[in-house]
Amino acid sequence: MRIYITSVFVDDQQKAFDFYTEVLGFTKKNDVPLGAARWLTVVSPEDPNGAELLLEPDGHPAVKPYKDGLVADGIPAASFQVENVRAEYERLLALGVTFTQEPMEAGPVTTAVFDDTCGNLIQIVTPA
Repeated sequence: MRIYITSVFVDDQQKAFDFYTEVLGFTKKNDVPLGAARWLTVVSPEDPNGAELLLEPDGHPAVKPYKDGLVADGIPAASFQVENVRAEYERLLALGVTFTQEPMEAGPVTTAVFDDTCGNLIQIVTPA
């Protein structure tokens, strides 16, 4: 068994797509119109056949309170592994990304947390 698709709820699919591709560097895997929404997934260019991230519309009534609660408590909705958190932090800062947690050592990992502009906090992590 392996992860096929996981999702992050977003308030605007196009804004999310632009951020996740142009800023974070993911690439489009699927973009299928589904009425008012799209089946819109991105993947890591390092693993184009790997797990997909679905940029899922947050229109369901349960989603907004869930997202708001996570953000209020500083809990990331997703975690992405990077080669070097400090270098990625500097790269993203230069692109205007807002961080809620600067790079910090947390046991065997280094982490940082940023706002994805679509209602989520996202963690980047480098294992020791």
